[in-house]
Amino acid sequence: MSRTAVAPLERMKILLQVQNPHNIKYSGTVQGLKHIWRTEGLRGLFKGNGTNCARIVPNSAVKFFSYEQASNGILYMYRQRTGNENAQLTPLLRLGAGATAGIIAMSATYPMDMVRGRLTVQTANSPYQYRGIAHALATVLREEGPRALYRGWLPSVIGVVPYVGLNFSVYESLKDWLVKENPYGLVENNELTVVTRLTCGAIAGTVGQTIAYPLDVIRRRMQMVGWKDASAIVTGEGRSTASLEYTGMVDAFRKTVRHEGFGALYKGLVPNSVKVVPSIAIAFVTYEMVKDVLGVEFRISD
Repeated sequence: MSRTAVAPLERMKILLQVQNPHNIKYSGTVQGLKHIWRTEGLRGLFKGNGTNCARIVPNSAVKFFSYEQASNGILYMYRQRTGNENAQLTPLLRLGAGATAGIIAMSATYPMDMVRGRLTVQTANSPYQYRGIAHALATVLREEGPRALYRGWLPSVIGVVPYVGLNFSVYESLKDWLVKENPYGLVENNELTVVTRLTCGAIAGTVGQTIAYPLDVIRRRMQMVGWKDASAIVTGEGRSTASLEYTGMVDAFRKTVRHEGFGALYKGLVPNSVKVVPSIAIAFVTYEMVKDVLGVEFRISD
């Protein structure tokens, strides 16, 4: 639900992140969305969304399950160490649980994310067309080798700590504080309203994505390396003077800043900031509401 709702903004973000600086097609969010609508139609706005949804189902399931298991394990060890059976997770411990869950989920589904980035970038004029996620995975594996499927994995892992970790930590800490203090009467019968939980999710997502954003830009650019029939958006239709080859994460950071300036590390931040509020908030609230409907006893909000 959340990914489909913001799919046009997600595609716009990725296009801004990886487009060749010497052949600018998208100068901003609104102009970019208009250009996609004019040249590719409605389907163009949602390109890559099917693959993203296919990836996000196992990713979200593994992430939330891992978070709850990690939280239970860390809480048990914390209580054993302190000797306090009523002890609760601190924000730092929640950060650790969230980061652990994020790394496990991201690693398990990273090849799908890698090809999703390429499917999102390709256009009707791309030299070679991936026909779908299975075809893209097989093509990359055959032409670039298995290591290519994990290109950009390191900045993704590093980015998990501030992004996923802070998402969970800020979200949970905000809810605990609201339940305890009940400012402005936001708590009803020791439960937060849906609107309040939506706000907590939005704040948590904004904090996490802003801190980790440069790592996301570098990850996307590393995923494009080795794509011999890359979209013209990446290659600049042969007019590029900046190398698209990176030897690693540090090299990618260095070349990006050298050729395009520090601001390049935040390309696409505007559509990402606009989408993160409804995306993260809807994801958290939907997760808890569905668990209520299914009658699952343990919830993140407990």
